Amino acid sequence: MERKKVTIPALMKTKQRAQKITFVTAYDYPMAVLADQAGVDIILVGDSVGMVMLGYPSTLPVTMSEMIHHTKAVVRGAKYAFIVGDMPFMSYNASIEEAIRNAGRFMKVGCDAVKLEGGSEMSKTTRAIVDAGIPVMSHIGLTPQRMALLGGYRVQGQDASTAKRVIEDAEALEKAGAFSILLECVTAEVAKVITEESSVPIISVASGPYCDGQALVITDILGLTLWTPKPKFVKQYVNLSEIILNALRAYCEDVTTGRFPTDEHSFHMAEGEFEKLLKDLKLKHRSPPES
Repeated sequence: MERKKVTIPALMKTKQRAQKITFVTAYDYPMAVLADQAGVDIILVGDSVGMVMLGYPSTLPVTMSEMIHHTKAVVRGAKYAFIVGDMPFMSYNASIEEAIRNAGRFMKVGCDAVKLEGGSEMSKTTRAIVDAGIPVMSHIGLTPQRMALLGGYRVQGQDASTAKRVIEDAEALEKAGAFSILLECVTAEVAKVITEESSVPIISVASGPYCDGQALVITDILGLTLWTPKPKFVKQYVNLSEIILNALRAYCEDVTTGRFPTDEHSFHMAEGEFEKLLKDLKLKHRSPPES
């Protein structure tokens, strides 16, 4: 049976059936193809592309143009997964009109929804984008675009007062029309409460096992994240960095020692054509390469 395109109603049914949603963050065509073939439900084209793929120190420098560039590649690669475009820093903060316009840019290149960071303060913007016909996934808890306000990468909801704030943020954003909420680095207890009280799918990034779905960055899964130490919440399934490094070292050695390329990697002229060429060029004492 051929897989069907993942839709918002399908994601809602998945929550109702208590079946976990699979979610990865990816940034390019090859990874999108593989994630789609593996059966991943949601692919986020995250602004973490700035750190993972572009070498920026944070997500803040990422532009709309860079996000659209990577989103186009993912859209070309994923046929069935639900694709979410991540609104980068200051693409939705200055005005509601600009937020709608930039959200529309993601939809025009093939996204199924956009993601916004921020809690109840983003309710009006969320509602306006939804009213414009664009589905919104909200992102609360640890929000990387707001590191300066949060005081760094801190787990959210570790005490009753901050836990209440996260829960209130989730309630406000659901009322504003968000079809799903991403919880990042929220304590498992708080994530469980939000998941049980919400009617929309709740996705966990480092927020425990009780949410409706789990999200990881694809390079973390594959061992291609180059910084250390690895975050506690990451489960690495293979170390492709080591495999790739060993392959590149072997390639360098083969080239420098002359073991690559060999005749099997080469192309040759038709029989007799090399001699004909030498005659035409009036070159002597040359012999064709061995085949």
